[in-house]
Amino acid sequence: MKILVCISHVPDTTSKINFTDNDTKFDTNGVQFVINPNDEFGLTRAMWFKEKQGASLHVVNVGGIETESTLRKALAIGADEAIRVNSVAIDGYFVAKQLANVVKEGSYDLIICGRESIDFNGEMVPGMLAKLTGSSFVNNCIGLEIDGGKVTAIREIDGGKEILKANLPLVIGGQKGLVQESDLRIPNMRGIMQSRSKPFHVKEPVETSAKTQIVGFEKPAAREAVKLVDNVEDLIGLLHNEAKVI
Repeated sequence: MKILVCISHVPDTTSKINFTDNDTKFDTNGVQFVINPNDEFGLTRAMWFKEKQGASLHVVNVGGIETESTLRKALAIGADEAIRVNSVAIDGYFVAKQLANVVKEGSYDLIICGRESIDFNGEMVPGMLAKLTGSSFVNNCIGLEIDGGKVTAIREIDGGKEILKANLPLVIGGQKGLVQESDLRIPNMRGIMQSRSKPFHVKEPVETSAKTQIVGFEKPAAREAVKLVDNVEDLIGLLHNEAKVI
């Protein structure tokens, strides 16, 4: 079984976010980047298939040279090969087209994406990738077992879980729950040293037109100061006269 894990290069959630050029571009100065958390759950599950079932495991990213450190971390965790599509990730459709080209050239059986990236929260790429490659698709995936070419997947739904049966090839949009947080792996020195000799391919993008364009970013409004009250009467007065909710 050949597995491809799609890796997004995203800002660490503790990073302070700013914008430049009249709030039209993201300012990367001083920002620490990491593997997208939803992708990391998928990578860890893929490692299980590699170790228990002998699957080959590749990782891919659409991005510039600055994303290579994130792919190198995935190699150090245990991926066999890495692929970087040498282009800025313009929009979700553009990324899906580039990934679809990689999938078709590599004849992958299982493609694991994160449900969404934590920087744009678009939830677009996995579904479009499934359509472009003619694969089955399970989003919000929190459980995955494979026996031969037969798949049992569990997805989170409103108020519960849904158990699905599918055949390979399959695209999943994974999330927290696909593995336990305690199972996530940190590269050790041996893995870091081995990653340096693993294949790392850089591919030029296929010609694709973006379907959307970013025109600006806007930060959430600052929170107003909190008012503390020590009795119910004052609280009711504030809710009635200022908040206008009662």
